[in-house]
Amino acid sequence: MRRNAYGVYLLLSGLSAAFFYLYGAVAAVYRVSTAGLSPLQLVLVGTALEAACFVVGVPTGILADVLSRRLLVVIGFLLEGVGFALEGAIPQFGTILVAQVLWGGGAMCMDGAFEAWIADEVGDERLSHIFIRATQVSQICGIAGILGAGLLASISYNLPLLVAGVLMFALGVVAALLMPETGFHPAGHADEVSRSARSAWHAAGDTLRQSGRLVRRSPILLTLLGVAAFYGMSSEGFDRLWEAHILLDVHLPPLGQLNPVLWFSIILIAAQLLSIASTELARRQVNTRNHVAVARALFAINALLIVVVIIFGLTVSFPLAVAAYLMADVLRTTRQPIYLAWLTQAIDARVRATVLSISSQLDAFGQIAGGPVIGAIGSLRSIRAALVATGVALTPALLLFARAARLKEAPLADQVAADVATTVVEEVAEG
Repeated sequence: MRRNAYGVYLLLSGLSAAFFYLYGAVAAVYRVSTAGLSPLQLVLVGTALEAACFVVGVPTGILADVLSRRLLVVIGFLLEGVGFALEGAIPQFGTILVAQVLWGGGAMCMDGAFEAWIADEVGDERLSHIFIRATQVSQICGIAGILGAGLLASISYNLPLLVAGVLMFALGVVAALLMPETGFHPAGHADEVSRSARSAWHAAGDTLRQSGRLVRRSPILLTLLGVAAFYGMSSEGFDRLWEAHILLDVHLPPLGQLNPVLWFSIILIAAQLLSIASTELARRQVNTRNHVAVARALFAINALLIVVVIIFGLTVSFPLAVAAYLMADVLRTTRQPIYLAWLTQAIDARVRATVLSISSQLDAFGQIAGGPVIGAIGSLRSIRAALVATGVALTPALLLFARAARLKEAPLADQVAADVATTVVEEVAEG
């Protein structure tokens, strides 16, 4: 049974967002209240996730380019489901680390492969519209996940994690049944890859080395990958500590019988609704095929983001903290489809998954490099100081966007993409 690729992409994006928020709306409270993790441990949980992403990123991207995009997406959903359920089953630091590794591996199986799959099926011209529309569908479905998390958490904090894990695993089965794969043209031959697993890993290592040479030859590519690294450095501390900041520094005001999960559910739903409007505005106003316009738009978004993150970290006022968080979430959600469309539409179709995975690896590297430092600041100084540091960590990205706006070449030269494709095919064949 096969379905229209665009419809399937929206369905899978929406359901995966709902299941992720069913898990994510409770996970931080669960780690603080049930597992009792310290600020450093909270950030190390994220570091374990990103370390898994960094290790498996390019190999999975190569497999998606030479074997199947759909296969990697299905495996990704399955691994994420196992990771969610494992964390909910055993509230211990070590188990949570293992669960994050499984989740990270699954996320990187999907990362790049999912976007490359839909690009193969529908073509490049509609990508900007599709990515933004999928973001909006995900935001709407995410609200359902948040509401479900609030209801299930009233029974037990670990129940939403367990249910989310089972549903995400089931989504992998659904993806295997529904996803068409008619536009995919392998960069190599599947039998050459399956002949030896060592070939794929050897090709991955060589592709990383070759990518370093290509980056030095392409100013725009260097800029885009540099942005990904600074995104990672900034996002890790914010993602892991914002709930702890509100719980421990700001404090939730008493209001009826609302428990912390219900409070955070209300905040997250408000963020989702605001983000739906902001992404629609971005869809109408930003021309993602003009790299100068995109660079300027992303410069403005990230400059404002730095300010509101610092305000969020400094304040102990609940209304101001919520307002700053909502603004930060809206800005981060709005920038992602713009950046992704800019990058994806410029990559040669033969190596789309690989190059997108490389970008995600740089994001993961930034989180690995910056996360423990932010966590140490949170444990040795304060969570507030750590959040201010996350805002400061994003400032170098502004210089990179300013640089991109001055460059006149296309975001990713066709020759760069062709060189990567040639490297992948030759190394897999030689293996």
